[in-house]
Amino acid sequence: MPLALLALAIGAFGIGTTEFVIMGLLPEVAADFQVSIPTAGFLVTGYALGVVLGAPLMTVLGTRVSRKRMLMLLMGLFIVGNVVSAVAPVFGVMLAGRVIASLAHGAFFGIGSVVAADLVAPQKKAGAIAMMFTGLTVANVVGVPLGTYIGQSVGWRTTFFVVAALGAVGLLGVARLVPEQPKAEGVRLRHELAAFRNVQVLLAMAMTVLGFGGVFAAITYITPMMTEIAGYSASSVTWLLVLFGLGMVGGNLLGGKFADRHLMPMLYVSLGALSVILAVFTLTAHNKIAAAVTIVLIGGLGFATVPPLQKRVLDQAAGAPTLASAVNIGAFNLGNALSAWLGGLVIAAGLGYTAPNWVGAALAASALVLAVLSSALERRTVTRSRLVAGRIPEPVEASGVRH
Repeated sequence: MPLALLALAIGAFGIGTTEFVIMGLLPEVAADFQVSIPTAGFLVTGYALGVVLGAPLMTVLGTRVSRKRMLMLLMGLFIVGNVVSAVAPVFGVMLAGRVIASLAHGAFFGIGSVVAADLVAPQKKAGAIAMMFTGLTVANVVGVPLGTYIGQSVGWRTTFFVVAALGAVGLLGVARLVPEQPKAEGVRLRHELAAFRNVQVLLAMAMTVLGFGGVFAAITYITPMMTEIAGYSASSVTWLLVLFGLGMVGGNLLGGKFADRHLMPMLYVSLGALSVILAVFTLTAHNKIAAAVTIVLIGGLGFATVPPLQKRVLDQAAGAPTLASAVNIGAFNLGNALSAWLGGLVIAAGLGYTAPNWVGAALAASALVLAVLSSALERRTVTRSRLVAGRIPEPVEASGVRH
């Protein structure tokens, strides 16, 4: 794999750290700004909404510059957002810093996926995308626990300065290692928008929302589920999330490896198994060991869908994939927000802390149905094209002699 993928992975590591580390620092931030925990939670919601809106916005703004230059600009924006968060004098400025940083998230992963895929041979594209996303998954194993520890020990502002420094390393890596890729000739914004008329692109994005949403329906409420149902102490949740992160790393790499060989079968297996494991989690959540094993499997199966789904979008939007790729990153965050809301609804309805697992299982199963439908439509289109091609008569010269 090219060294340029390392630079992309470092940037992804910084982005993944800043996205999730705030969850472990909410009490410290809330106390510092003298706001409630629910109010501090807007730092999570604001970031997610910024990703959803920023992915298409920043990608459209970047259509006139090269992909490498846009990646550098996005990392610069990410650094500014985290520095603003670190020095924020009031909560509103902190929220603004989070939104600024989030605007870089979707476009970086979207454009980075296209760049990563172009760096390798066609049969290795999903593996290259997975290598970049490894930075995001490793952030959950190393970056988030370490950032939380630093924030709780030295101060949460130090954590955001450290994340800004990671962004600077990522920016330098992109500048030095990522080759300059000229803009595709003749591709304009209208070509990028035309990809959304392809039903296969829309189906892939819907699979992203539902499939990854299934994961976060359960993981969003992992703390009350593990402390109230499984019997873990609150301090144990950190290492349980590390286990989840380890599962993400393994699933991401396996998903990239097998998606390059059999993309749709990989989606069938991962989405089908994910729906089953999430349903089973309603039972295993009552046992400490079984719950820990299930958390690893959820992380692995959930992230095994990421490289094939991202590659599916790139394949179906071939010719003008940049905007579609970035919007699909926003779809992951849309799935997170949707599933967290649905999970909260079933808990509020009095169905218990394990009820979100059933929501997650239903979402993942729905994504599997869409995957089967997508393949069926694709086979029908190919069959129809072959039939039409078979009816076209061979050209005949005026003399009646065939070519």
